[in-house]
Amino acid sequence: MSQEQPYSDEYWMQQAYAQAASAALKGEIPVGAVIVSQNQIIGSGFNAPITLNDPTAHAEIQAIRQACESLQNYRLPDDATLYVTLEPCTMCVGALVHARIKRVVFGTAEPKAGSLVSARQLLETGYYNHLFEFEAGCLQEQCAQQLSAFFKMRREQKRQQKIQEKSLND
Repeated sequence: MSQEQPYSDEYWMQQAYAQAASAALKGEIPVGAVIVSQNQIIGSGFNAPITLNDPTAHAEIQAIRQACESLQNYRLPDDATLYVTLEPCTMCVGALVHARIKRVVFGTAEPKAGSLVSARQLLETGYYNHLFEFEAGCLQEQCAQQLSAFFKMRREQKRQQKIQEKSLND
């Protein structure tokens, strides 16, 4: 029996991108994630802190929770790769270390809160008992555009709301 040919990083990032679109539909910041092991998605998630009233409900955490629940193990398989549309934050990097992820592929950098290459480079500190490989820039333009479009829409909604409030007060 021949093993199925693995899909490309771009293929899996498209799956994460689709998760991010689900977040946007719920009014959440559009970040999506999937965890892949043996050429299959074992966990997926999207940002949901507002919907779930949970500040830890980032896409990466949601995907880790789903994968670990389905595996009935708090550690991920040796070959597990996380695909996420935005560079992970400090909390998510910590969770990925604890879950023993092998590799992280992210779409676009997060200059303010990114903790792999941007604001912090946490894996460079030497504090962790587990390190993982990471790659930046997979479908970077597409992932960045998705976030930009969301925030542009949100600014426009706030502008319209201010106009309505002003007209009601006049």
